[in-house]
Amino acid sequence: MTAIKHALQRDIFTPNDERLLSIVNVCKAGKKKRNCFLCATVTTERPVQVNVVKVKKSDKGDFYKRQTAWGLRDLAVVDAKDAVKENPEFDLHFDKVYKWVASSTVEKNTFISCIWKLNQRYLRKKIDFINVSSQLLEESVPSGENQSVTGGDEESVDEYQELNAREEQDIEIMMEGCEYAISNAEAFAEKLSRELQVLDGANIQSIMASEKQVNILMKLLDEALKEVDQIELKLSSYEEMLQSVKEQMDQISESNHLIHLSNTNNVKLLSEIEFLVNHMDLAKGHIKALQEGDLTSSRGIEACTNAADALLQCMNVALRPGHDMLHAVKQQQQRFSDLREQFARRLASHLNSVFVHQGHDQSSTLAQHSVELTLPNHHPFHRDLLRYAKLMEWLKNTDYGKYEGLTKNYMDYLSRLYEREIKDFFEVAKIKMTGTTREGKKFATLPRKESAVKQETESLHGSSGKLTGSTSSLNKLSVQSSGSRRSQSSSLLDMGNMSASDLDVADRTKFDKIFEQVLSELEPLCLAEQDFISKFFKLQQHQSISGTTTNEAEEMDGGTLSRSYTSGVPQTISSEKDMIRQMMTKIFRCIEPELNNLIALGDKIDSFNSLYMLVKMSHHVWTAQNVDPASFLSTTLGNVLVTVKRNFDKCISNQMKQMDEVKISKKSKVGILPFVAEFEEFAALAESIFKNAERRGDLDKAYTKLIRAVFVSVEKVANESQKTPRDVVMMENFHHIFATLSRLKISCLEAEKKEAKQKYTDHLQSYVIYSLGQPLEKLNHFFEGVEARVAQGIREEEVSYQLAFNKQELRKVIKEYPGKEVKKGLDNLYKKVDKHLCEEENLLQVVWHSMQDEFIRQYKHFEGLIARCYPGSGITMEFTIQDILDYCSSIAQSH
Repeated sequence: MTAIKHALQRDIFTPNDERLLSIVNVCKAGKKKRNCFLCATVTTERPVQVNVVKVKKSDKGDFYKRQTAWGLRDLAVVDAKDAVKENPEFDLHFDKVYKWVASSTVEKNTFISCIWKLNQRYLRKKIDFINVSSQLLEESVPSGENQSVTGGDEESVDEYQELNAREEQDIEIMMEGCEYAISNAEAFAEKLSRELQVLDGANIQSIMASEKQVNILMKLLDEALKEVDQIELKLSSYEEMLQSVKEQMDQISESNHLIHLSNTNNVKLLSEIEFLVNHMDLAKGHIKALQEGDLTSSRGIEACTNAADALLQCMNVALRPGHDMLHAVKQQQQRFSDLREQFARRLASHLNSVFVHQGHDQSSTLAQHSVELTLPNHHPFHRDLLRYAKLMEWLKNTDYGKYEGLTKNYMDYLSRLYEREIKDFFEVAKIKMTGTTREGKKFATLPRKESAVKQETESLHGSSGKLTGSTSSLNKLSVQSSGSRRSQSSSLLDMGNMSASDLDVADRTKFDKIFEQVLSELEPLCLAEQDFISKFFKLQQHQSISGTTTNEAEEMDGGTLSRSYTSGVPQTISSEKDMIRQMMTKIFRCIEPELNNLIALGDKIDSFNSLYMLVKMSHHVWTAQNVDPASFLSTTLGNVLVTVKRNFDKCISNQMKQMDEVKISKKSKVGILPFVAEFEEFAALAESIFKNAERRGDLDKAYTKLIRAVFVSVEKVANESQKTPRDVVMMENFHHIFATLSRLKISCLEAEKKEAKQKYTDHLQSYVIYSLGQPLEKLNHFFEGVEARVAQGIREEEVSYQLAFNKQELRKVIKEYPGKEVKKGLDNLYKKVDKHLCEEENLLQVVWHSMQDEFIRQYKHFEGLIARCYPGSGITMEFTIQDILDYCSSIAQSH
């Protein structure tokens, strides 16, 4: 076993820096397999790691290889099976239970004892040793292996000390003088012993010989002590002499300290005085500017601004501890406070006067804008006020109450001014929109008072909604034909040779331009005012403390700008953008109602105007949101866009409702239904308006709803029609719808276009078959009987032997239909079809050609039956296919 242990240490563990402490030869319990070794090892490097390694002989040779290794700290239980009787079996519990059978009980006990000692020395871990004799866990086994476990080797290694250089040199000299010591250690040791004895004797003799010298040294020491005593006496006398000098030097040092302290205090005092003088002294020029400065001139405003900034710096200076207790500082602070209050009051009074003057003076310029559809320009007023922007910022930082009061007054005066201007502006827009009545009267757009303008516009609104000559709106659907409606509409116009259609286009184009001009005038006005408010009131630099609700922002009265003070610091109720939006809402509170009134008027004039408004308003909302999605302009236009979209949806719903309620005349033919023609007009107009528009999706949805309603209504009218056949109504109207969709090329209605074409084709075929019927009725009944006999099983060539269907009977029937009678019947049929069809759609030739084809098909069918059932009889019809073509052609040309 020792040889195996040595071989394992050399081949396996030494290359891994491990020492083999114990080994046991084992095999797995219950299995007859080749033996292996369990080895207990420790690493040579610190920290020491203890492992249990399984080593097995290789199948390819006599060398051993490392197979599995477990850390001792992973060992939970060691089970020796029996603590009394000798038993070679034992179990080790790692991640699972490993059962082993040792080659001998002694090896097992030795290995378990080694495990216990390694655990005690390195781990101190709770490992359960079950069925193990207490002797193995307490006594040391007297073997070389266990001695190594106890750490003897390591202790000896720890106690070993290397020789220093001098010791190595001495040993080398000694070894050179005694070369034989290498071969005879005992002789070398005896020599060293004799030399040691000689050295000890020499040391004793030397000590005895030095006693006399010691006595001499003692005498010298006594004399030295006497000299020391004399020196101490002299030093004491010197110390007494220097004591008085020390006292004088202490007094001089104390005096110098007091002088230095006084100088230091004077320097600090001078520094404090200079600080107060430099930071809390306001120039006389600044004081004069604050008290008497001219707030009307640019130079005076600049001087006041500089003085206000200097005053603010003096008031905001960071005083050092104790400064606020000085009487002079308190007086200066009170003086600054009085100056601030005086100047703030004077500045607020002046700006209020400017606001009031602007509100009254601007009204004198309204008359010149009442004729043209333009809004007054406030740029000069903004330019003059922006000179006070820095003073407003100063007022905001020093006296928030007066700043808030100015803000409220500005909103009050400017809201009245803008309300007058915007209302006059919208009145002019309404007059321009309603400038032509049905009687052809035009309103004079001369300057007039606001009340007169308003009264006249209200009178226009009360005229039962008949504001223009447009009768083409979908809200004006009737059952008249297109031609009759045009003639009635044109009779109401006093516009020369201009037709109703041209007037509709002109009115709508005029409305579109007016509406676009209204929005184009409002946008720069709102943006300029918002930019001015932001710059003048310095809201972009204001830090918000808390938020406000939408209702508070909308109810913008004097209390909405109130603030609360916490330690003298104002806290606003909204953020900067909310503040700007609140001010804009108060100033331009009339824009949204006026826009809604204008939209309602446009919708009342012509419901088609909602298309123009939806496109224009969507574009302006999109533009405003790109600039600032949360701005007043974006929010207001967005709210108005909702109204426009609602009107657009209402317009579509009204068209569908009126389609459903349409009634037809029982005495006249139907022709192209009014709502079909109106849909064509609507689609053509919508395509021209919504080209490249942002809200194209809304139009596509409306198209889908309208076209389905048109389909349903056409079928409803066709079913109720008494004068015109149902197939004719369906054929003509769906042909018109298909032509319209093909011409406009509306991508979202491709499926409906195909459906319209299919319905047109189906009802054309149905009408042709129904109207043509059986022009050769007796001949048709005869051949029906022939086909019935064939169906009963009679052969076709034997039908001529039937009494009722012989050749003679066939010739009688054929003689009843000479070419002259056939032509007469076709002529009557042509007149009948002409009465059914309308001229607008021009389908007469198409229908007549289809009937011709159907008649020829019946003729060929009869000829085929004659050839099959009466072969060789020589019986033929009295007219040919060419005769049919000639009859149809001549009939069509004659009519």
